[in-house]
Amino acid sequence: MISKPPVSLPTSMRAALADRRGAALVLAELPVPEPGPGQILVRVAHAGVNFSDLKRRRGDLYPFPTAFPFVPGGEVAGTVVAHGAGVDAPPVGASVFALAGADGCGGYAEFAVAYAATASPIPEGVPTDVASVLTVAGLTARLMLTEVARLTAGDAIFVPAATGGVGSFAVSMARQLDAKVIAGVGHERKRAAAIALGAHEVVDTSREDWPEHVLAMTKQRGVDVALEAEGGPMSERALRCLAPFGRLVVFGAASGTSASLSPGALDRLFYAPATNQTVTGFNLGNWFRERPGVAGPALGALLGDVASGRVRPPPIRTLPLSRAQEAHDVLADRATHGKLVIEPWR
Repeated sequence: MISKPPVSLPTSMRAALADRRGAALVLAELPVPEPGPGQILVRVAHAGVNFSDLKRRRGDLYPFPTAFPFVPGGEVAGTVVAHGAGVDAPPVGASVFALAGADGCGGYAEFAVAYAATASPIPEGVPTDVASVLTVAGLTARLMLTEVARLTAGDAIFVPAATGGVGSFAVSMARQLDAKVIAGVGHERKRAAAIALGAHEVVDTSREDWPEHVLAMTKQRGVDVALEAEGGPMSERALRCLAPFGRLVVFGAASGTSASLSPGALDRLFYAPATNQTVTGFNLGNWFRERPGVAGPALGALLGDVASGRVRPPPIRTLPLSRAQEAHDVLADRATHGKLVIEPWR
């Protein structure tokens, strides 16, 4: 076998840096990172922008602390350009998507390290911008629906923020599973977009009485599955929408306030007519740490569904690295439709 000559790499790169808690992202020149044992170095073509990036930059509630300064960005897609110790695959030159860094950071840059075990080859027909949003948004939706909520044909599901990244994937996957999809949107102007994604019904969650509308859409039975990522009182409102044996999956706290249930809401789980309901918290990182034998194959299946067209990825808007802060501002204003993706090379 003829080995490839080593790739000549620059010593510095451009990156979007959060230099202190709550500060805006700034364009910085940083050293190109070196891949450690078990890691690869990726020349980043696209970096997915997630709400978790915004939360960590602002110092909001998050499962683990973030050390400043840091480069946000938990998922990347691009080309392998170097190996760390003990790595021989994926090969140099391969197109891959992967989780960035050891702690879900480093993606908003021209180069990023990733553990080889988290890297998957990008098949022909799947653009790198789409690949860059599969690991976090796509896999979150898939695991919640298939492994946690066990959504099946004929079930009714409520999907909040249905025109966002996770929401868009969840709507498409739920339709693939022949479920009835009720989409939640934060503004009436997003109604048409939710219908275009495949939702059967749409409710405006900026109205406090939105649970009553969900119940009316299900003839007062409620939904079999409800997803929730806002936190605060929204969790209790989502619980009110559940049918008997319904499953509520809480996967975030976008409001910055932990999800909470009052004693009365908990009593409802046991004593109200709609009993035998469950509330489950979801964290994607723990699936990779504790159940990699489930997360890995699920990601592979998702990739196959996207490549074949069975699952539609969300609409993607790309921004250059110099506008990374703008991407965070759009997320903060809840003005997104689909996924935002950074292109570090422009």
